[in-house]
Amino acid sequence: MIKSISPITKKEYYIPDILDDAEEIKSFLKKNADKKVIVVQGLGFVGAVMSLVCANSLTEEYAIIGIDLANENTYWKIKSINDGIFPLIADDPKIAKFFENAKIKGNFMATYDPVAYQYADVVIVDINLDVQKKSYETYALKDFDVDLNGFKAAIQSIGRNCRDDILVLVETTVPPGTCDQVVKPIIEEEFIKRELPLKNYRLGHSYERVMPGPQYIDSIREFARVYSGINKISADAVEEFLKTIIDISKCELTRLEHTNATEMAKVLENSYRAMNIAFAVEWSRFAEEAGVDLYAMVNAIRARPTHVNLMYPGIGVGGYCLTKDPLLASWARKHHFESSLDLEISINGVSVNDQMPRFAFDRLVQVFGDISNKKVAFLGVSYRGDVGDTRFTPVEPLVEMVRETGAEIVLHDPFVSYWEEQNCDIESDLNDVLDSNTNLVVISAGHSQYKLKSTIDKLMALNNLLIFDTIGLFDKDQLLILQSKHKLSVLGRGDL
Repeated sequence: MIKSISPITKKEYYIPDILDDAEEIKSFLKKNADKKVIVVQGLGFVGAVMSLVCANSLTEEYAIIGIDLANENTYWKIKSINDGIFPLIADDPKIAKFFENAKIKGNFMATYDPVAYQYADVVIVDINLDVQKKSYETYALKDFDVDLNGFKAAIQSIGRNCRDDILVLVETTVPPGTCDQVVKPIIEEEFIKRELPLKNYRLGHSYERVMPGPQYIDSIREFARVYSGINKISADAVEEFLKTIIDISKCELTRLEHTNATEMAKVLENSYRAMNIAFAVEWSRFAEEAGVDLYAMVNAIRARPTHVNLMYPGIGVGGYCLTKDPLLASWARKHHFESSLDLEISINGVSVNDQMPRFAFDRLVQVFGDISNKKVAFLGVSYRGDVGDTRFTPVEPLVEMVRETGAEIVLHDPFVSYWEEQNCDIESDLNDVLDSNTNLVVISAGHSQYKLKSTIDKLMALNNLLIFDTIGLFDKDQLLILQSKHKLSVLGRGDL
């Protein structure tokens, strides 16, 4: 047996020797015999919460089966859900409420067994699709790739087991053209092998706009949705389903003409945001060279209604979408639509963002000098404030650069107890991190806790402290207080 440890619950789980959950699934469905069945493929940051939204549907009673792989990285999520412990931590009370409701109703279970697809009326695809970046320095040379093999295997698993009248709804962010050129042929190939008709299944795409944090649930349930189908029948089926889980009294459903369009809309949406951030990153360097405050300039510019979405500078881009979606788009342009051209500006935007941790490190050394003999406390390892998501966090390369100097490092985060990518525990008590031996504090995530007066008081209780704010967390009054005792630098501010 392979032992798997939950990064969230710290409970030890074991992967069964025999991967057969058929009887458990039958028992679950017997208790939910009057309900349509939704299978959510993937129990990560999107799939797990999407499962809760479906289990608490607005107009329909569903039985939800979440499915993921059985290995040491994912099996703990399955076991945790079935043990009544939701595997994600976020600052949204609706998550606990929705999960408790699902437990009371008994309409949500998790499994690793693809037999679940046999019972599904709807399959929602919420699995990872990564970009392999070979070098941060050579994006101009197109040194990245997209491996669809894992995604194809997941779709094959659906096609080999599902009914012929299934609705497959892809939420995964994919290269434009994927539903039409990858998902559709795989499903039809598997149906032909099983001698099933091809006219009954429906296939659509509707990308999520999940925002982990205080509005986690609402970002699925109450944010505007864009959707499409490979044909009108499919698009109609997607619309009918979405209306049961999306609160259309608070947001709109927008149909586009084809899955190519919604797939492109998703990566365009995220590419625009990534480019906006890269733009701010470039100007933050200029502001530091000129000795001025870029945050103050951005605030002044935002007073103009046409520029309210101008971004602040920061440590860089993290998370699952903005770090890769522009690259997915450029890859699709060449591989799915046979163009000889790349999306040059989008690629360069990702490159700028990925190199921001290096710039932050160089700035740290420039301002504070040699840190090799210092104790450095990082406040926040998540890529975003008030969430426990460390995927592609820009904090990781910065931590590694500081560690390479020989400095002693301590890590704190109120939302992350175990940093999976670094294979290390994270402190949750600020008192255990900020002690008399701390020399340098790096503000590396925008968690609300770090803005509290109690945190400022803890920092002020220390002596001879160096503070490096990489995200412009502190307000003007807090900066004045901290500056009265400590040496302080803010990334993107040449005057500090």
